[in-house]
Amino acid sequence: MLNAKVKELLNQQVNKEFYSAYLYLDFSNYYEARGLDGFANWYKIQAMEERDHALLFYQYLHNNNETVTLEAIDKPDKVFTCDMDPLKAGLEHEEYVTSLINGIYAAAYEVKDFRTMQFLDWFVKEQGEEETNANDLISKMELFGSDPKSLYMLNSELAARVYNAPSLVL
Repeated sequence: MLNAKVKELLNQQVNKEFYSAYLYLDFSNYYEARGLDGFANWYKIQAMEERDHALLFYQYLHNNNETVTLEAIDKPDKVFTCDMDPLKAGLEHEEYVTSLINGIYAAAYEVKDFRTMQFLDWFVKEQGEEETNANDLISKMELFGSDPKSLYMLNSELAARVYNAPSLVL
């Protein structure tokens, strides 16, 4: 049986991950409207990853005989004025999600919930990768975004991204 605080934080994370998916679909929508299908693809795949992260937390709670409470998903409220805006908002959001994962880990550590800590280890590593990817996109856009040919090549690179479902077994 999970500690009440750990259970609450895990349940909140289910909803936060679904919000992340919704947010990234909004980013994808922005880039579709701008004609940047590669950027749109990149964020659609991000949305799929976040959805699957939510389902991993969902399944973990069920595997521990806990009920999941699904809350309403807030509408993303970001307003973008240039193509860099979603990229910076993405990094900011990933840093926020990292803080949430760290908070759950700290709560599990406090009550010596080693099973939950082990479950979260994958997410800790994943968040490091997410922040690196977000930083890399910003760097590439800073370098190439103002040149149409370079932006076309970057867009083409992002269009080639395919989704790989997480291999984490619960």
